Amino acid sequence: MTSERMVRIVAPLALFVVLILGWEAYVRVFEVPIIILPTPTQIWNALGAGFANGIFQPHFLVTAQEVLIGYGLGIVLGILIGAPIALSRICEILFYPYILALQSMPKVALAPIMMIWAGTGMESKIIIATIIALFPVLVNVIVGLRTIEQDKINLIRSLDGSRWMEFRYVRLPSAAPYIFAGMKTAIVLSLLGAITAEFVGSEAGLGYLMSQLMYRLDTPGVFAVLIILASMGISLFLLADYLHRRVVFWDAPDRAHEEG
Repeated sequence: MTSERMVRIVAPLALFVVLILGWEAYVRVFEVPIIILPTPTQIWNALGAGFANGIFQPHFLVTAQEVLIGYGLGIVLGILIGAPIALSRICEILFYPYILALQSMPKVALAPIMMIWAGTGMESKIIIATIIALFPVLVNVIVGLRTIEQDKINLIRSLDGSRWMEFRYVRLPSAAPYIFAGMKTAIVLSLLGAITAEFVGSEAGLGYLMSQLMYRLDTPGVFAVLIILASMGISLFLLADYLHRRVVFWDAPDRAHEEG
């Protein structure tokens, strides 16, 4: 492990420890009420108690299913809709204005409508997560498929390559880094969409659990759920980033150079 890599790991951890210790000291010294700001120790105890009592697990599984299904559907629809728009002027003229109109709508405003149409179960949350995850993927698909070196297109056409071969061997590999960049953005947004929909109306899920804990003024429990949500978001993002590096391996050197 290089010294630079060590610094990248140790420095954030050191800052995290300092912030946690400062937080703990501040609350204890100034005797801040637990209902306003609990200590990290109280939050950790609430987190452990929630898992030990089996409170968090079922809600976690509900939210995870909503996010993963909505995210997967968003990726599929983003590619299926974005590719024709990128490659066909007619499709762009016909459909892109409606896509922009849907994108400009506040997604929170769509949540109550989804509750009416699909109920308060998982289906409405999946729809919201899908809609929110769709646009980052769709936009990056369009940009990626259009950002192609013309020399590559001319080469495969000079070899009598079909439109499918042009798409498969030139456009899709060139667009892959853009698509995965959209996927990494979409995974976080799909989580936010699912939680927002759960706040509006739901029967289970971490958003539902948070609203119940806030109603009971259980602030440590609310912070514990926030930790679970943050851990879920970070884990999903790292998974998407891992897939990016494994699938689009030819893009790794450029990304490493940019990060350096």
